[in-house]
This record gives sequence, C-alpha cells and structure tokens, in this order.
Amino acid sequence: MRKPVDTVNQSPLQHAEEVVEAIHEVMHLFRARQYRVLKEGPHDLSHMEAKALGFFARHPGATPRDLAQSAGRDKGQVARLIGGLRERGFLDAHADEADRRSVHLEVSAAGKEVQAVLQKQRRRLSTQAVKGLSDAECASLMVLLARVKTNLEGE
Repeated sequence: MRKPVDTVNQSPLQHAEEVVEAIHEVMHLFRARQYRVLKEGPHDLSHMEAKALGFFARHPGATPRDLAQSAGRDKGQVARLIGGLRERGFLDAHADEADRRSVHLEVSAAGKEVQAVLQKQRRRLSTQAVKGLSDAECASLMVLLARVKTNLEGE
C-alpha cells in the first residue's frame, strides 16, 4: 500500500516520476488480472504466448520474422513460442507459395476461443477500472493521457 504523499514540498521531477509510476502500476495490475484468467484457466498461456497470439490475430498471415521484429525478440525465442502455440493447436501455419521455407501463421479456431476469453476479461476489467468515474472524468483522463503519450513520442 502506498503512503499518502505530501505534494506541497515536491519538485516537478518528483511529480513526474509519481505520475509515470502510477501509470505503470495501473497497467501492470490490469495486465496481471487480464492474463490471470488464461494462466489459471484451461488454456494455461503465459503473458508472452497471449501477446504472440494477439499479434497473429491482428496480423493474419504474418510470419515468425514479423513477430520477432515487432516484439524485439530473437528468432530462437520466437520459434519456441510459436512452436508451443502450434503444438497446442492455437496457431495454424501455411507455407509461402513463393518461398517454401517461409511460413505464414493464422489464429486457429481454438486460438480464437482464447482471444474471445481475453476480450471478455478486458471488457470486464475496463469497466471495473473506471467504476465511479463520470463521463467527464473519463474524457479528461483520456485528454491527459494523450498529452503524456504525445510528450513521449516527441522524444
């Protein structure tokens, strides 16, 4: 539990660090609760496996190389990750017609079921996260977060 903070004698740097830490804590808590449903459920997927599955759901027909580049992971790690997802029936693979060495991946029917579970959990947690906030407060929060994002993108 965090202690109440005396904001009167704080510097702008301390405020900045607290804001970023609060954003990080909220996202970490959200993701932990979101993926707990998969880890404790019948699918037993890790966070990285769920992220990989989500990547192929958003980019049907992408290659392992595409995932490696997007996630900033090495090819070996991605190959093991994809191998496990294919072995459990969450991804389907199709050889590239022009280059038989290249494989294109798509989420299977079983993978789509997992995606549906994640989407349901995301909706439930999103509703819980803003419970008690008015529409105006949600809109203000969105504006403020957009400014934080723009500041970071300007680096």
